[in-house]
Amino acid sequence: MSGLEAIIKAQIRASGPMSVAEYMALCLGHPEHGFYIKDDPLGAAGHFTTAPEISQMFGELIGLWLTQVWRDQGSPASFRLIELGPGRGTLMADALRAAGAVSGFAEAADLWLVETSPALRAEQAKRLPGAQWAERLELVPEGPALIVANEFFDALPVRQFLATAEGWREKQVGIDGDRLAWGLSAPLPGQHDAPEGAWRETSPIADAVAAEATRRIARDGGAALIVDYGYQAGDRPPGFTLQALKRHAPADPLAAPGGADLTWLIDFDHLAGTLDPLATASTAQGTFLAALGLGQRAASLADARPDQAGAVADALDRLTGADQMGRLFNVLAAWPQGAAAPPGFGPPGFEETR
Repeated sequence: MSGLEAIIKAQIRASGPMSVAEYMALCLGHPEHGFYIKDDPLGAAGHFTTAPEISQMFGELIGLWLTQVWRDQGSPASFRLIELGPGRGTLMADALRAAGAVSGFAEAADLWLVETSPALRAEQAKRLPGAQWAERLELVPEGPALIVANEFFDALPVRQFLATAEGWREKQVGIDGDRLAWGLSAPLPGQHDAPEGAWRETSPIADAVAAEATRRIARDGGAALIVDYGYQAGDRPPGFTLQALKRHAPADPLAAPGGADLTWLIDFDHLAGTLDPLATASTAQGTFLAALGLGQRAASLADARPDQAGAVADALDRLTGADQMGRLFNVLAAWPQGAAAPPGFGPPGFEETR
């Protein structure tokens, strides 16, 4: 039994079953045993690979996206460049390298990384000299803000609810014999407002982060770019979306707490709603990257490095393929009402959510 499993079982025995959100928060963020606290989980030697780790092209295009938004909003002489959950810092390093071609952008950018993992902060410091860190977005100084969040919201703790004949119940983690097991709470107060079997997932923490980003951008200007696993209307999964990944393979979320990544699928329609009153638009990752010129960038890289042409083609397919990240991931942008729409969010293929 792992140290964290013992802690979780002791807490359940003392206080009763815990919510999925509480369990997820302990598994990922426990100060000693949390998945993101102990080690660097990224890359072939870790548990999962993100788009920036697949190819430099991903971060480069986001860097050029940021410079265009900056210029469209008057090229402010000082702004906060913020990444939420920046992994190893690869995305931002690639973005800043590409953005260096735009005069004045790097000088105006005050770089802040919102990160809780000591292991990942150490990796970020290697790639991003001069970066500053904050535990939470609200701790970043005020001012115009360009915010990037790639695979950030799906790792925030989620609560899950199921409609039963007796009313809504919350999914919980308890103990069956000596094993952790799923269960349901007693019926929650309120109306029976859904058919039996209906489900919903909510993340108060995710909503709070989105609200803080909205407050900053609505008041001071800027934009947010959110890339994540998720779905929109018409693509809603048939049931709860919590999943575990260990060594690049699916795992049991209740097995070996703290030893696997736990994520859930983001409801992009709901996320867009939390960004009100900002203007928002969303599209599939493949559509977004194609609109920014990923195909042309891949061709240029292949021409410059013929020995790596095959790897570049593979990366292009992984990032944009309909059966890979191109459709599994969605991209949501938010910006002040009345400001120019950011690059990548125009016909064809985009869905304006506000």
